[in-house]
Amino acid sequence: MTASKAQNTRMADAAGIAEAATVIAAGGTVAVPTETVYGLAARADDDLAVAGIYRAKGRPDFNPLIVHVPDLAAAQNFAVFDARAQKLAEAFWPGALTLVLPRRADAPLAAAVSAGLPTVALRCPAHPVMQALLRASGLPLAAPSANRSGGVSPTSAAHVLASLGDRVGLILDGGETEQGIESTIVAVRPDGGWQILRPGPIEEARISAILGDQAAVLTPSDAAAIEAPGQLASHYAPGKPVRLEAEGAAPDEFLIGFGNVPGEVSLSPSGDLAEAAARLYAALHAAAAAPQPRIAVAPVPHSGIGVAINDRLGRAAA
Repeated sequence: MTASKAQNTRMADAAGIAEAATVIAAGGTVAVPTETVYGLAARADDDLAVAGIYRAKGRPDFNPLIVHVPDLAAAQNFAVFDARAQKLAEAFWPGALTLVLPRRADAPLAAAVSAGLPTVALRCPAHPVMQALLRASGLPLAAPSANRSGGVSPTSAAHVLASLGDRVGLILDGGETEQGIESTIVAVRPDGGWQILRPGPIEEARISAILGDQAAVLTPSDAAAIEAPGQLASHYAPGKPVRLEAEGAAPDEFLIGFGNVPGEVSLSPSGDLAEAAARLYAALHAAAAAPQPRIAVAPVPHSGIGVAINDRLGRAAA
C-alpha cells in the first residue's frame, strides 16, 4: 500500500487506539480488527454516527447491526438476559458468538441498530484491539463488516483500504484476522426456543450442549422470511395510516420531514440519504407515539439509498 493510500491507516498500538477512540467519540467511523473479520465501528448510541456506517458502506441494508461490548455486564445494559442467554455468554464470551435478545426499553442505543425490531444483537469480541478500543472509548460500538455493501468481508487492513478507501475515518491495522468468517448468531427466544440465524465459528453442537436440541438453522433462502427486517412489513408499520410524498401536513397528521420539508421530525434537514436511513425507524417510532391519528412523510428521492428508504416507507404505508 502506498503512503498516499495509507494516510488514514494506523498501527493498532496504544497511539493508534487512542486516536481511534477520539474519532469514535466525535461520531466518526473506524475500521478495527476482530477475531472474525474487520468491523466498521461507530458509536452505537448516536443516529448520526450510525449513518456514517451506512454512508461508508454505500447503502444501508437495514439488517440489524451487531453492537459490540467489552463484557457481559455492559451487555446487560442493552438487552434482557435470561438464564439461557447468560449461560451462552459465560461459555463463549469473549468470542465469536452474537446473541439476539430482547432489547431493553431504556437501552441507550440508536434506533437504527435494531432496524425496527424489538431485539438487539450483541457480541463481546475476543480480539485485543477491539477490546482496547471498546475500553478506550467507553462506548458500545456498532460494527458491521468493513467493506462496501455486497463485497467480500475484509480480513486485513489492506482489504478494508481497497474496499472503502477514504470512506472510513481511520483504519487500525492489527494484521490479518484469525477466524475470517463472521460470528455465529443465535437468537434466544422468550418462548424457550432458540435459532441459529447465521452459522459461524461456534458450531451448533457446542450451543446444543448448553441449550438442548431446539435449534432451527436458517438458510439464506428462508432467513429473511423469519428474521430480516427487510422482509417483515409489520416491523415498519406504525399502527396508523401513512401518506407518502407529502409536501405538507393536514391538521390531523404528524409530518416526517426531509430536506426542505421540515416536519415534526426530519429524516435529514440537509437531504442526506444516509442520515435519513439511520433516522428512519426513530422517526416512525416518534410518529406512532404522537397524538395525531395519521402520518405524512415528505418525498424522499428514489435513487441510491433512497430506493431502500422508499421500500420501507412503502411497507409502512401498506
